[in-house]
Amino acid sequence: MTKRKLSNEELGAVCQSLTNLFHAGISAGDALDLMARDEEDPRLAAVLHQMAQRADEGASLEQVFREMGCFPAYLCALMEAGQRTGKTEHSLQALTDHYRARARMDEHLYAALLYPSMLLLVMFAVVAVLLVWVLPVFDDVYARLGSGLTGFAGGLLLLGNALRRALPVLCTLLALVVSVLTLAVAWPRFREWLMTRWRRMRDDCGVFGQINAARFVQVLSLGLSSGLTEQESVQLAQALGQENPRFLNRCEQCLKRIQQGAPLAAALRESGLMSKARCRLLEAGVRSGCAETVMEQLAGQMLEESEQALEMRINGIEPTLVLITSVLVGAILLSVMLPLLHIMSGIG
Repeated sequence: MTKRKLSNEELGAVCQSLTNLFHAGISAGDALDLMARDEEDPRLAAVLHQMAQRADEGASLEQVFREMGCFPAYLCALMEAGQRTGKTEHSLQALTDHYRARARMDEHLYAALLYPSMLLLVMFAVVAVLLVWVLPVFDDVYARLGSGLTGFAGGLLLLGNALRRALPVLCTLLALVVSVLTLAVAWPRFREWLMTRWRRMRDDCGVFGQINAARFVQVLSLGLSSGLTEQESVQLAQALGQENPRFLNRCEQCLKRIQQGAPLAAALRESGLMSKARCRLLEAGVRSGCAETVMEQLAGQMLEESEQALEMRINGIEPTLVLITSVLVGAILLSVMLPLLHIMSGIG
């Protein structure tokens, strides 16, 4: 049995296939066997085949998922809740939507990191060429004219000389960065690892705080709609914060308030996981007996807002880097050309 976790895209595909086959009235063992035969990835096909065998032996679907060791704990918990409440198909469809949303978010994060990183490398390369090779040429010209680079241009020349001496180290670092970017493009598993490390580094700040809260509410909604209690649903959603200490602290505060008897909306508001306006909507949903529907709608809104916020950040990175590059290159050229024009006008 493999212990390597499946990607969000693979998890979404597995849940979607099971949903469709269960809806057609096919048993768990037969559904998993059909999925194993149609799967093109040999590793995943082997996993599905093992799951089919265990299901045919009489193991529950939740037990089959847990035994494989490559499925997240909250997926297994939701499967258990769905089977316990007779909502297995509903739980699978909810998990499909969840993992597809996570896969889409990871792709956005990938775009937010990869393209700006490449643009930043180009920017550094342009500035380095100006400092290391272009400025010394102008310095020689000034020396022939009986002058030299001074002030800002002189400082840049010294920086260029230092960069020239450190060129072997810089080339090694550049090759390392290019290798990492190439691996991120060509190897999805490495890309997913990079996304995890980046989220852990950013922890619960800014847009990532919004994303964490949106995912928390989404999993909370899945738990409630699958028949879990509020406390069980919060504990299930808490598993999302294992890599982010500050986010995990917010989850623990929410769970503690619920254990103390506070309503779910109040616990979410006081822990900072949901805004006051949304908590009022949730309170109204609880009073009207449609808390699950309201929670699902709020989760969708929060996910959409977090994706839009991330998209705005992505769209703002490129013009910012272009502006910085233009200012740097312009400052370097002006610091060199203006004294030269002054000398030429004196000679004329």
